[in-house]
Amino acid sequence: MTLDIRPLGSFGAELRGVDLSQPMPDTLFAAIERAFYDAHLLVVRGQRLDAPAFHRWASRFGRPEPHVIDQFHHPEIPDILRLSNVVKDGVAQGLADAGTYFHTDYSYLAEPARATTLYSIEVPAVGGATLFADQTAAWEDLSVAAKSRLEGLTVLHHYGNRDDLDEASRTVASVLSDAQKARMQWVRHPLVLEHWYTGRKALYAVSGSSFGIEGMGEPEGRALLDELKAHSTQARYQYRLSYEVGDVVIWDNAALLHSATLTDPRHPRSLWRITLKPA
Repeated sequence: MTLDIRPLGSFGAELRGVDLSQPMPDTLFAAIERAFYDAHLLVVRGQRLDAPAFHRWASRFGRPEPHVIDQFHHPEIPDILRLSNVVKDGVAQGLADAGTYFHTDYSYLAEPARATTLYSIEVPAVGGATLFADQTAAWEDLSVAAKSRLEGLTVLHHYGNRDDLDEASRTVASVLSDAQKARMQWVRHPLVLEHWYTGRKALYAVSGSSFGIEGMGEPEGRALLDELKAHSTQARYQYRLSYEVGDVVIWDNAALLHSATLTDPRHPRSLWRITLKPA
């Protein structure tokens, strides 16, 4: 099946001519899935979805996993996390700042997430873009000696942003309640992942929830992670995505880091988000 795919940059693609509100034949989904994993970031413009339709789209890529911040789950479908800086009658309508630092979704869980998809409902007049960084290219550009040093290393992860643990900061990981914090544990993931679909290797979650490297002292492990973060988030690996109302975006958590950008609370922004585990 031929799809209308337009490249966005060195990675990423825009898909046109598809209505995600309609049931999707297996042949069409297979073509979209191939296009997605080839590009690692896929944007489908101009959609009009209700919660069941968005959930149906997401579920084709894996098993939806509700976010630990359960107070912002969608009232109809808890697998959907509401992202919003809107406050009505003193009540926040969603999670306002969702990861304004480079990170990988759910890398703090024992089973890594496969993909994350967003549906853009309300776009701010200024700002609101997401930055993505290609971790496959970042890995492939390393020297043979560096690759040999890194392969086989195991990284220790926990919920949080290792560069900012101040709960009053806007770049801290979204603050959890005591009960939510109690559900978070230390987990281990390889520093280098071989992609389950493409077979290509990539650096995994070297920014965000990664706090140390197994078998290394804390200063040495953190220094190596900071070195890899600086390398893998260089401008040449980045793509900046700006949203329009009705955009559906899906990205590959095994191949990309991403970062929300801070938005002015005076400019309303609302999205739905579902993160997918392997089926």
